[in-house]
Amino acid sequence: MLVPLFVLAPLGSMFLAGCAADNERAMDPAALNDDPTDDYSVALRYGPVNEADRRGAGASSESLFSALMLPAPTNERLGSGAPGPGYWQQRADYKMDVLLDTETDSLSGRMEVTYHNNSPHELDYIWIQLEQNLFSPESLGSRSHVPGGVLRGRPTFPGGYTIEGVRSGGEELERHIHDTLMRVELPEPIEAGETFVYELDWSFPVPPYLRRMGMEEVEQGKIFEFAQWFPHICKYDDVNGWNTLPYLGTGEFYTDFGDYEVNITVPPSYTVIGTGELQNPGQALDERTRERLDRALASDEPIYIIRPDEVDEIELQNGPRTYRWEAEDVRTFAFAASDAFIWDACGADVTDRDGTERRVLCQSIYPIEAHTDRDGVWNPEHEGEVGPAGSTRYVKHSIEFYSEFIYPYPYPVMTNVNGPEGGMEYPMIVFCGARTSERGLFGVTDHEVGHNWFPMLVNSDERRYMWQDEGFNTFINIYSGAAWWQREPDVSRHVRQTLETMLAENPQPINLAPDYQWRRWRGALNYRKTALGLYLLRELVLGQERFDRAFRGYVDRWAFKSPQPADFLRSMQDGAGVDLTWWWRGWIDGSGALDFAVASAESAEDGRSAYVEIVNKGDVVFPVPYRVTFEDGTTRDYEMPVEAWASTNRWRAVIDVEGKKVRGVQIDPKGVFPDIDPRDNTWGSPKLEDDGERVSRRRR
Repeated sequence: MLVPLFVLAPLGSMFLAGCAADNERAMDPAALNDDPTDDYSVALRYGPVNEADRRGAGASSESLFSALMLPAPTNERLGSGAPGPGYWQQRADYKMDVLLDTETDSLSGRMEVTYHNNSPHELDYIWIQLEQNLFSPESLGSRSHVPGGVLRGRPTFPGGYTIEGVRSGGEELERHIHDTLMRVELPEPIEAGETFVYELDWSFPVPPYLRRMGMEEVEQGKIFEFAQWFPHICKYDDVNGWNTLPYLGTGEFYTDFGDYEVNITVPPSYTVIGTGELQNPGQALDERTRERLDRALASDEPIYIIRPDEVDEIELQNGPRTYRWEAEDVRTFAFAASDAFIWDACGADVTDRDGTERRVLCQSIYPIEAHTDRDGVWNPEHEGEVGPAGSTRYVKHSIEFYSEFIYPYPYPVMTNVNGPEGGMEYPMIVFCGARTSERGLFGVTDHEVGHNWFPMLVNSDERRYMWQDEGFNTFINIYSGAAWWQREPDVSRHVRQTLETMLAENPQPINLAPDYQWRRWRGALNYRKTALGLYLLRELVLGQERFDRAFRGYVDRWAFKSPQPADFLRSMQDGAGVDLTWWWRGWIDGSGALDFAVASAESAEDGRSAYVEIVNKGDVVFPVPYRVTFEDGTTRDYEMPVEAWASTNRWRAVIDVEGKKVRGVQIDPKGVFPDIDPRDNTWGSPKLEDDGERVSRRRR
């Protein structure tokens, strides 16, 4: 339990002193109290140590508290961080007929798109994303590809779309293709409040290397995973207009919500799983499979839908088979198809905000390589470290945990697919490549399922702000993992990777588009550092209850909407009632290092208190927790507030020790700070180095 500091509002006392500026320490507290036995009868020397330690303006702790230049509030986005009365967003509904040719490994489709212009603007043209064009050797992504980068293979495959035509009302529309973008000229503008319907025919070869999708040959057949596979209309919003950042392979996507009707035709031996719910189980599935699915939804334990010894039996007819899928209010559609799938499923319990209880189907599909025998980590009979395990149990855990921790899962199903992609997320379906490690499979599954809250529910701009979904999701994974593994939350990996970014020769900030971040630090910045920053806000700055109320409020406000980073900050400040400027400047926008030190500890003049002098040698500020050890062997925890750093980089705190003698002081006793020089985090450590020596350590 943290003990309040005996600090008589030292920052505020400067204002109470009036014209006697900087004279607060000379005031005689006894003059304010006639009782000579009162503890305040002895003047104590706390606060900023001296003027020489005051930091100047610029890249310093003092400037971290300056007002942020956020976008001005609008009728669409309020200063509170909430959507305003004038908030709008577009909508795109898709109807698609798709054919998977497993002989040529190609996909072709015809689509009808109904675009709803809910903006107050007239649109003279539309932009369409052609993300499959990434796989052309002439694409920007291929030509800027580096070994070991996002394209997991040599980008020489002649991939990309063949666009057969774009039509509206039977009229062919003029189009201009620029790498992964296509501009379509309209016969007449789409007026505000109107809809526009167009058709598009396309095809592409499935690339032999990976980037969020691909094909894998396994023992019993092939596995196809399709994501970012159809030409979709770009998002038009109130902040950027048409969002036309090119797809280079790293920045994922930023789309509108819509309804999907997707008919997928495959060979008769193939099983297809996609976003949403299957609409023709009577034609696509045999009676045994349908009956098992019904039982699985009601069961808390996984039930085989297709057993390992039944994989070769999947063939209902001689000709092709069509699966009809529908999904409502989703930001995209993904699917997997294979003639080698084992399938198991169970149900999860979700309680909606109105108290309605419902079941969510949790299921896993995977090849025999992921099942093997009883030791296979996808196997529902796998006995894990903490009890029965396997993919479907992990899915069930994640759905139930995040539904209670953040927001009720809004969809009827969640599927985990094992195939060529290492880890990717889409509405109601995720791809996880892990096959041999229990902890690896849990980690990837929990992370990808968590993405159905960020960004599938809270629809942030992944292409510009990777951290706003990856970091938020990695943050909630901390607590889900602790619940599954039955341990305290562990952020050691987050601390270690954040520290690596701070020690970089040329450090970069979190708040930078991922395609422009150095590949080595992209994961550490967007995943680990962002998650650690949120963890510190929850556990150290705001406290769990206060943080959770504000964080859930942000999710409630922006569920099925599209927040910008400023909306998140404003919403958190509004919900928690606190100014987080210093956190945003230092942790999100900044790239500086964290480096605290204990300079000294000594008894105070009143015989009851003690002084602890703490130094900030870095570029980041936080409240500083520290543990004091007394000569009798007991310990007590204290905290220096972040506001102290607004005026100085060296602060002398006065603490009530009830007359005990201080034997030692340790900063950050729980080890949650990525401190670049922990040698001086304990009082009695070597003499503090000067800035030049510290910088040389950062440049290692």
